[in-house]
Formats: sequence, C-alpha cells, structure tokens
Amino acid sequence: MLFKINDTVLYGTEGVCEIKDITQLNFGEGMMEYYVLQPIYKDSLTIFVHTGNDHLISKMRRILSREEIEEIIRTMPEEKLLSIEDESTREIKYQEIINSGDRRAIVKLIKTIYLRQKNRKEQKKKPYATDERFLKEAEKLLYDEFALVLNVKPSQVLPLIIKQIEYSKKERVQCTQPAII
Repeated sequence: MLFKINDTVLYGTEGVCEIKDITQLNFGEGMMEYYVLQPIYKDSLTIFVHTGNDHLISKMRRILSREEIEEIIRTMPEEKLLSIEDESTREIKYQEIINSGDRRAIVKLIKTIYLRQKNRKEQKKKPYATDERFLKEAEKLLYDEFALVLNVKPSQVLPLIIKQIEYSKKERVQCTQPAII
C-alpha cells in the first residue's frame, strides 16, 4: 500500500483529500480494494480509487511540506511565463499542466493567464473564457493545498502570497544597498 488511512493527498483535479478508509467493495466486477477519499473542501463528495488501478493511483500525490510551499512562493517572481501562441495548443497544454499536478508548472500557468487577462483588460477586451476556466481550476488546486499546509483559509492564500513576495522584494533591496557608516 502506497497510502494509509488518514493520509492527506492531492487527488487529480479534485484537490486535497483525506483517505478515510481502505475497503473492499463490489462495483459490479467482484470484490476489489479501494481507497475512500473525502475532499477536504467538499464534504458532499466521496471518491473511490481502486488500489489496483495504476492510472488512478498516479493521480494521488503527496501534499507538499511547508518548506516546499515557502520555496515555491519565494521563487514565484522568477517563474517564466508560458508562451503558446496557438489557441487550441494552449488549451491542450493548460489541461496537461492541470493534470500533471506539478505545482511549479501550475504557478507558471496562473501567472501566465493572470497577465494575459490583465493585458486584455488594458486593451478593453474581455478575457478568454478558456483562460478563466483554467485559472479557476489552477488556483483551486494550488490554493487549497497551500491553505491546508499553511493552516489558513483558501481565500487567505493569495493575500499571503502577495505579502510574502512584497516582503522578499524589500529584503532583496535592503541587501543590495551599501551600508551607511
């Protein structure tokens, strides 16, 4: 068994889940063993993941540590933007990033879409519906995990990130200025 009862995992696009049970169930193919997942921020949903299905198991990822999250936040300003000109290719790439669960790639995705939307707004154009959908999905995945680990509400994650980035900028400026004697 890769995981045990009470482990917290990131599951696919459902987000942060707790493993409530590991049980034998019959969903029409005989008795099989399943992880029973309960999303942390969606009480009304229960997810059953067959322990013998490698594809479904590959969607279960360990939660990042506080240190790993702090490192991601610290390096957010240096993250490069995604550059995908073709609209249909962009949508495919965005979905691949969401499905990958790679938090740094998700940060790049959020940053890219946010700046694309800002640029369109400055041009007095509406944001792309595809961008808005992927932005919401990416933010939910990232912010739910960050909220759990950092012990804050999901709605407090973005302000916390902004505050941390501003603090880091101030520290860098102070470190580069010569000491006054």
